Amino acid sequence: MKENFPDIFSTVDLSLVNKDENAIYFSGNSLGLQPKTVKTYLDEELDKWAKTGVFGHNIGKWPWITADEKIVGLMTDIVGANEKEIVLMNALTVNLHLLLLSFFKPTPTRYKILLEAKAFPSDHYAIESQLQLHGLDIKKSMRIIKPREGEETWRTEDILEVIEKEGDSIAVVLFSGVHFYTGQLFNIPAITKAGQAKGCFVGFDLAHAVGNVELHLHDWGVDFACWCSYKYLNAGAGGIAGAFVHEKHTHTIKPQLVGWFSHELSTRFKMDNKLQLIPGASGFRISNPPILLICPLYASLEIFKKATMKALRRKSILLTGYLEYMIKHCYSKDKEGTKKPVVNIVTPSCIEDRGCQLTLTFSCPIDYIFQELGKRGVVCDKRDPNGLRVAPAPLYNSFHDVYKFIKHLTSAIDSAERKCGSVV
Repeated sequence: MKENFPDIFSTVDLSLVNKDENAIYFSGNSLGLQPKTVKTYLDEELDKWAKTGVFGHNIGKWPWITADEKIVGLMTDIVGANEKEIVLMNALTVNLHLLLLSFFKPTPTRYKILLEAKAFPSDHYAIESQLQLHGLDIKKSMRIIKPREGEETWRTEDILEVIEKEGDSIAVVLFSGVHFYTGQLFNIPAITKAGQAKGCFVGFDLAHAVGNVELHLHDWGVDFACWCSYKYLNAGAGGIAGAFVHEKHTHTIKPQLVGWFSHELSTRFKMDNKLQLIPGASGFRISNPPILLICPLYASLEIFKKATMKALRRKSILLTGYLEYMIKHCYSKDKEGTKKPVVNIVTPSCIEDRGCQLTLTFSCPIDYIFQELGKRGVVCDKRDPNGLRVAPAPLYNSFHDVYKFIKHLTSAIDSAERKCGSVV
């Protein structure tokens, strides 16, 4: 599928690379590449606007008033849900707030939200503000699970143990699908089952999971979920986000904030101000869909439809496995105690516990390595405290990309060592 994505320009040191080769883009976990058809689709809608004005709401390939509904079916394979359980709207954190307003109903005895330590800041802040909205003490109501002392990732049994012991006081379990820093894929079905067995609602932020790993939200019984579309879904910075509400809640969980687009389309234009709420996920929509954000998402989703999540995940396991093998082969800690550079992989080694991303730490200063990789046309990102996130996306990255990355990494580490004097 690489032919569907453009080459990217990167400012590099041309003395260090072959100028005729493409850059290595391993940053799809932060912002996916632009599909080549995006510009065509945007130009079509801009042209329609210019030529038809207000009539564009009801004519053309994508009548603007129902544009989100026209493409939502393409998300079913990606998140493993029925079409009526999915809605495309807003941005991730806005959707998280809307969902928590409906699912987080604290009582004097059940008032906590359970989440992982060092969750993505948006999730952390959203939960804090929801607790404050209900007048709750954050320290008492925000139950945070840390990894074991000396470990960087979470053991599923430790999460399940907390749920079992404290579940009667927990209203909502809210975890990432894939942790943004470590790249750990949480056991979504096990956490969901355990939380619901204790009477909790269970939801997930799938920002780093959607388009990265196979999801079966409906079959797993997840209560709610939300995601952005600009990472592995390649819909562009600030792209339209998505949300999931399980069909079992269709007639029991209702949105707490509604708008015109929460109303049934068949009577929406009667304008009688008598709300006929759309049942299920679509009722959570408040405003009309932004057509200029729908276009980039559609351009990507039609590629996903051709590729399928099953095939992409199969390739991803091999691709990231190859990256892991090469790093361990070249940079594992030497048993003989020599001072060769060491690269540590924070991300779990078990393929069931990760997506495509590996987070690396180094025995020499990471800032130098990051700078040297950039000079060699490698696009990845650095996250505090000391992690380098490397994410070969199966939709457009290749095994040759991984091979070249290892060559550049070796060169970058050698250069960093020379600058720093010696390995720490």
